[in-house]
Amino acid sequence: MNPNRKKHGVLSMILLIWWWLTAVVVADPQINLLNSGCSQYNVSNESAFYASLNATFSSLRAQLNNNTNTRFATAQQVTGSAYATVQCRNYLSTADCLTCFTTAVAQIRNCSAANGARVIYDGCFLRYESSSFYDQTTEPGNEGICGNQTASQPTAFSVAVKELLADLQVATPRINGFFAASKKEAVGSAGNATVYAVAQCAETVSEIGCQDCLTVASRNAEVCIPSVVGRAIDAGCFLRYSETPFFADNQTTNILPFLGNGSSSNKKAIIGGVVGGVVGAVLILAVFVWFIILRRRKPIIRGDILGATELQGPVNYKYKDLKSATKNFSEENKLGEGGFGDVYKGTLKNGKIVAVKKLTISQSSRAKADFESEVKLISNVHHRNMIRLLGCCTKGPELLLVYEYMANSSLDKFLFGERRGSLNWKQRNDIIMGTARGLAYLHEEFHVCIIHRDIKTDNILLDDDFQAKIADFGLARLLPEDKSHLNTRFAGTLGYTAPEYTIHGQLSEKVDIYSFGVVVLEIICGRRMSEVKNDPNGEYLLERAWKLYENDEHQELVDETLDPNEYTTEEVKGIIEIALLCIQSSPALRPSMSEVVVLLKSKGSVERQPPSKPAYVDTDQKKVRGDTYTSPSTASSTSNATASVSLRSLVVNVKHN
Repeated sequence: MNPNRKKHGVLSMILLIWWWLTAVVVADPQINLLNSGCSQYNVSNESAFYASLNATFSSLRAQLNNNTNTRFATAQQVTGSAYATVQCRNYLSTADCLTCFTTAVAQIRNCSAANGARVIYDGCFLRYESSSFYDQTTEPGNEGICGNQTASQPTAFSVAVKELLADLQVATPRINGFFAASKKEAVGSAGNATVYAVAQCAETVSEIGCQDCLTVASRNAEVCIPSVVGRAIDAGCFLRYSETPFFADNQTTNILPFLGNGSSSNKKAIIGGVVGGVVGAVLILAVFVWFIILRRRKPIIRGDILGATELQGPVNYKYKDLKSATKNFSEENKLGEGGFGDVYKGTLKNGKIVAVKKLTISQSSRAKADFESEVKLISNVHHRNMIRLLGCCTKGPELLLVYEYMANSSLDKFLFGERRGSLNWKQRNDIIMGTARGLAYLHEEFHVCIIHRDIKTDNILLDDDFQAKIADFGLARLLPEDKSHLNTRFAGTLGYTAPEYTIHGQLSEKVDIYSFGVVVLEIICGRRMSEVKNDPNGEYLLERAWKLYENDEHQELVDETLDPNEYTTEEVKGIIEIALLCIQSSPALRPSMSEVVVLLKSKGSVERQPPSKPAYVDTDQKKVRGDTYTSPSTASSTSNATASVSLRSLVVNVKHN
């Protein structure tokens, strides 16, 4: 044998062994098991469930493997019943993340046919359920997990840990991706030590949700102090601190820009000085207030605050106060007109600005009783994408509802009105996602299913950050329950409402899903659904969207005021196809709103069936268009609408009085 070849072979072997040993030392998937659990309920169809679960796990793996920057993924088969998510700590390499995920999959399969399970390691988190859980933040079962070794300098170590956790609690929700890794020196008499910590939230929660979750997690982790290591786990976040490093120095996050007016230590110093200076005055004031409280009866809560809560219920406002706040419901204070009444801007005595809606419904004793009952129900709707109902007034000539005020008004102003063209692609995308999440909450997460019935751009309001907030939810429930909408008032807007509801009064959550699909198309193209395109064919929005989809020319639908550099063709195609799934003629073919949220979040990584051609009401020609619209066997006939169905042409003509 050639001695040079032998020499090179030995050298190669040495290098291979060195590489392997180095990889073993460096690689650390952090598969220390912290928590696992299985649902006590099993699925009914095991074979279908396992197929769906396997598909979601394969999708999760592909997402982690195909994008080196991805440490978070969600997946769901629309036709199945398994929602799943995986999240690795951002400091793990792609290989370590995949190793942790593989370990988690093996562990979670011990739950067999349970319809939900979770497993949490230091390095990653895996969970699946039979229903959507992506918005969950803090849930029962959150806990702190402590080490059994105490720090050598407990006082200095405790101070450093508390300050670091407080800073992470503030900074992490403000950081894109909701992840931060930081360290802090613990200065003690016997020398200095370093505290290392990370905080992470699921990318599907909101900034407020992340903040709420980390507030709970921080309290749980602080229970461990002065242990040298502590962890806190919850449904939507993870927190860990340690005396020894568990991430590389180059993975440290600069959290200073996200701490606002300074770190927690600076704030504590300022607060300490202020407290020391006024403590005497506070004690004197406290004694005075105590005597006042003893001598006065506790007042009834009135409408001078914005403090409605789930426990307290809606605030009971006085009619004269709201009349004064709105300047006697003057035209200059009028914000808009809705299907259930006019809305006015009001300024309460304490300076708070609210929106006051005058309801145009019956004021019989039965109607007022129903009104008060429904107000209590919908005032408990708490979601970041729902307008907050603060209270009501039943003692006056009109029934009044008081809502939080949205300075940016409604979405239609930015799409079709005086502010047209001012929304960029990201803002529109966020509005679509926010509206979907709000509807999913109404349909599936609130303890009573609420069908809105009138989803349209006018009823989607925008806060200061242009986040969507759905308005007028729950009001349709105030209509008499023993009559359909066709016999009373039509609780919806023609063109936005699904054909089965418009023509035959068939009401389900799928009516809102149809309306959502129409709104999505309007957001993308910046045109009203009833606006006819200026060309010889005179196409309506839904007609045009379907033709472009068939010709694979989705991008032609995008609003010309948008910057083409802000979006990709694939993004546009994905969202338009989701909208078309929502406006399919058959309600059974439309996805649920939780499925829509998954599809929007997945950005095309979830398998889905191609949409079928939509059917819709042509509000000018007074008929339902769409080759696939199938009517019930017997058409409705009422005083407000009559319908006749031609089964051959599948066109339903509608005559309005």
